[in-house]
Amino acid sequence: MCKGNILKKWILALAISTALAGCASDTTTTSLPAGVSLVENVQLADLHVGIPYKKYQLANGLTVILHQDNSDPLVHVDVTYHVGSARELAGRSGFAHLFEHMMFQGSEHVADEQHFEVVTEAGGTLNGSTNTDRTNYFETVPSNQLEKMLWLESDRMGFLLPALTSEKFEVQRKTVKNERAQRIDNQPYGRMSERFNQAFYPVGHPYSWPVIGWPEDLNRATVDDVKHFFQRWYGPNNATLTIGGDFDEMQTLAWVNKYFGEIPRGPEALPEPKAVIHLDKTRYISMEDKVHLPLIRIGFPTVYASHPDEAALDLLANILGGGKTSLLYKNLVKDGYAVQANVSQPCQELACQMLIYALANPEKGANLADLEQRILDSINEFEQRGVTDEDLQKVKVQFEADSIFALQSVKGKVTTLALNQTMFGDPNKIAADLARYANVTKDDVMRVFNQYIKDKPRLVMSVVPEGMTALVAHPDNVTPQTLPVAQTAVEGELPTAKIISHVDRSIMPKSGAAPMLKAPKIWTTKLANGIEVMGTQSLETPTVELVVYLNGGHRLVPVEKAGLASLTAEMLNESTQKRSTEQLSQALEMLGSTVDFSASETQSTIKVSALTEHLDNTLAILEEKLFQPAFNEADFARVKQQQLQQIQHMQSDPGYVADSALYSLLYGKNNALGVSDAGTLDSVAALTLEDVKAFYAEQYRGANAKIITVADLSEAALLPKLAGLSQWQGQATVLPPLKPFPLLKGGTIYLIDKPGAAQSVINIAKRALPYDATGNYFKVSLMNYPLGGAFNSRINLNLRENKGYTYGARTHFSGGAEVGDFMASSDVRTDVTAKALSEFVKEISAYQQEGMTDAELAFMRNSVSQGQALDYETPYQKAGFMRMIQRYQLSQDFTEKQDKIINTVTKDELNVLAASELDIKQMIILVVGDKAKIEADLATLGYPIETLVL
Repeated sequence: MCKGNILKKWILALAISTALAGCASDTTTTSLPAGVSLVENVQLADLHVGIPYKKYQLANGLTVILHQDNSDPLVHVDVTYHVGSARELAGRSGFAHLFEHMMFQGSEHVADEQHFEVVTEAGGTLNGSTNTDRTNYFETVPSNQLEKMLWLESDRMGFLLPALTSEKFEVQRKTVKNERAQRIDNQPYGRMSERFNQAFYPVGHPYSWPVIGWPEDLNRATVDDVKHFFQRWYGPNNATLTIGGDFDEMQTLAWVNKYFGEIPRGPEALPEPKAVIHLDKTRYISMEDKVHLPLIRIGFPTVYASHPDEAALDLLANILGGGKTSLLYKNLVKDGYAVQANVSQPCQELACQMLIYALANPEKGANLADLEQRILDSINEFEQRGVTDEDLQKVKVQFEADSIFALQSVKGKVTTLALNQTMFGDPNKIAADLARYANVTKDDVMRVFNQYIKDKPRLVMSVVPEGMTALVAHPDNVTPQTLPVAQTAVEGELPTAKIISHVDRSIMPKSGAAPMLKAPKIWTTKLANGIEVMGTQSLETPTVELVVYLNGGHRLVPVEKAGLASLTAEMLNESTQKRSTEQLSQALEMLGSTVDFSASETQSTIKVSALTEHLDNTLAILEEKLFQPAFNEADFARVKQQQLQQIQHMQSDPGYVADSALYSLLYGKNNALGVSDAGTLDSVAALTLEDVKAFYAEQYRGANAKIITVADLSEAALLPKLAGLSQWQGQATVLPPLKPFPLLKGGTIYLIDKPGAAQSVINIAKRALPYDATGNYFKVSLMNYPLGGAFNSRINLNLRENKGYTYGARTHFSGGAEVGDFMASSDVRTDVTAKALSEFVKEISAYQQEGMTDAELAFMRNSVSQGQALDYETPYQKAGFMRMIQRYQLSQDFTEKQDKIINTVTKDELNVLAASELDIKQMIILVVGDKAKIEADLATLGYPIETLVL
């Protein structure tokens, strides 16, 4: 069926549902709780894809959206407030994000850290996020926990302030600073976006400051400022509560009204004014950073989200730089001037940018002025080239495919409904958005090009390695200005009356009856050539996810050829004997499909995603790539150079440096497990095209392969489509034996110097047990849970919540078929590196000696066992579950055996494992940080210190 028919089907389905909405509302309003009104009822006709929902409103202005999906025994609860960093005032940046953190610190009837504890013990997951325009809080839990989630969310909406203390505020201010250090200050290019936006937007524009805030603004914040921010923006009339999943609608509405209905309206929150941004001239700014690859970033101001020209601008961005069929790929990446290049048109509520970036290839000189000119030449080339029918079609197809794939999880659907309601007042935008893209014409694209891009002023930012300012595109010609600091954190009158609740909120609701778990119904078979296929049918979306796993990967490669598995996989993403890379990309884009080859430590992988109606054509492309690779010299030279530059780039990342060094210490540089699967500069530089061909012949054999699939097709309908893979021949490859592992110097600190690092990376590790599903490996994961396996574990609560040393700290056991390891890790403030390490050692040692408590055992049992309700929702979750069965030859009921172990294993058994597996004297310690600032303090801990140089 052609795409146009599919699109019409979507629109027709929603048109039918809208026509039926009036009838639905007439029949349901009489039974609604008092104060609850039905706003709209959008239901989809049978066999059509979309998001059916009902929208209600409480008397206090709270918008409630309900989407029922009983395919899995879970619910996703999202509370989105229409407040982000754009609501902040000058000099008061970071408040929206800081307040997000405060919302997890307890409320009048919910104790400090209890929110995390309740959700985690219920088997759920939770988080929050802040952007420029909104802040949301969300939980995914087994469906019997819904009332409890509504109790939690309503208590912090209505009763947060009595529990907000100066002590909690100071801890969370430290946590946010640690988050900034980890995600921005200590990352390559981390400060680029905030510097770019500061220069791009007019002085005082709400997008001119970063969401996480400027450090000086965070320092001047007070606890009263935060209280006022809550009072101003966190009223129910500025919020949308969206619930999706398996629930009883009328019972849920009764609970919503019970817990949220008595919270009074807050101040009115009018939308921020929207205006298209204009630059007075082309602006240039630059920044030195601890990076290897120079980067150029160019931005043109365009429109704002849902502006009539947004869709045409998105199509223009795709033509200019949206993948391997784009002009920038052809002129920059294909010709070797850039390692990466891309054009996108990210949109926010108040403004969009046509954003262009390119990472320069040092082998071509890396002068950003030359790269800027090549980008401008590509823009000029577009004007001469124009827009083709294929340009329009592929973007429309991709948008439709993305819309369908986004419906694979309840969380994805709830997030879409909540976002559309918050930003646009209309959850039901799928049909309108599809129509917007379907109706874009060639003339539309050329018109927006002329209106917003051609010869228009732009912002050009150069990011260059420290000391290499000669590479910048142009000297800086603008200095961003700031407004005076606002006298208050918010403007307007604030509510002061204390809320009197008529609900006994001191009593946490009980859980409902435990839901029935819905493990996938699995079928297994073999193709004619013996390849094992394991699959399950999922009817939620008309899609197919198919993964081919090949035993081997990096593990199959000699150490001196490290990186070969990844390089070979990337070559299989390039040309075939029949078509070029660009032609293959075009063919996949016209189908809305992906075929991706990759390699990891122990396997090579081929991932296929397709709409079901295009599976046959997608599999034909897979077979062409797999069986007829071109392996030509031009592709090889480019891909190899990209891999070398990527390795060089990753060496700027402290996390990558720490991982590489740690595994080298654990497994030795003479073992594949001790060398990064990306390879080293020396190993990749020595690789040849003949090496790639030889590895392809050794790895990509039929007998090495096993297939996992999740599709809306039955086994009988799917198998004939895999006939091409049944011709795949070749005997299984035997993995080479591992060499002896090095003797670990337990209790030694290995220090890697990272001058100027904003944080120190701490890893504490030892070799441990290989994977097994129901033996001691599984039991040590249970044992580890209270120590460092959950947010409210001992180590995270100590280092993050109590001490304020870090954004997060964890411990975990990881195991494969051959080996396993234990690791404790965290990125901590430079000034507390030794103190943080001391706390790690103290917590691990105490747990090893004393073990878990009865309360921790009960918490672990509840959390892990109830969390199984969330394990099988999305196609890739189902695929992961089946892959475990397939890879380790497990029985299909292995999770039932695990559940029995969870509920019967004794505290003494787990504590014996803690005693044997957590001996700190057997563990090595690796620290990556600024040696000049941390070495002296580390020396006071009494451990021998060895400096490593990578």
